Amino acid sequence: MTLTVPSILALNTGLGTLVVAAGFWLLWGTVLPAVMVAWTLLAGGFLWWRGRTVTEIWAWSTLLVGLESFAWPLILMIQMKTSTANPSDEEMGNVLSAVVLGLLASVFWLSFSYGLFKRAWAAAMPAASESVAPSSPGHGVPRKKKR
Repeated sequence: MTLTVPSILALNTGLGTLVVAAGFWLLWGTVLPAVMVAWTLLAGGFLWWRGRTVTEIWAWSTLLVGLESFAWPLILMIQMKTSTANPSDEEMGNVLSAVVLGLLASVFWLSFSYGLFKRAWAAAMPAASESVAPSSPGHGVPRKKKR
């Protein structure tokens, strides 16, 4: 069984959507199923729209996961602020852990995404530059020396 390019793109879009949806679920914890389905469809549609290659699909997926990792400590602090006026030491420890791990994960995923975007754009650039060949007058014609 051979896979065609559209089926490979669809498979990677589905896997990328699954990764982004899992990150969203980890970010919000218990959330209404309708919100989870809406986010999954939105992320999948976005990846299908923007991902022209496998590299671009995973670049966008890792960018979204990096943004979710960055938002995790912020969401935790907002949820904690609304629940109690004075957080306990355990809650403050959880926030500290979330900040450290969230920022480390965010830096990793955003850096990984940057590398994938750079790779995808570098692969697209030679193809674009070959189609538009520079034409300068006298290119390839030897010039006469001035005396």
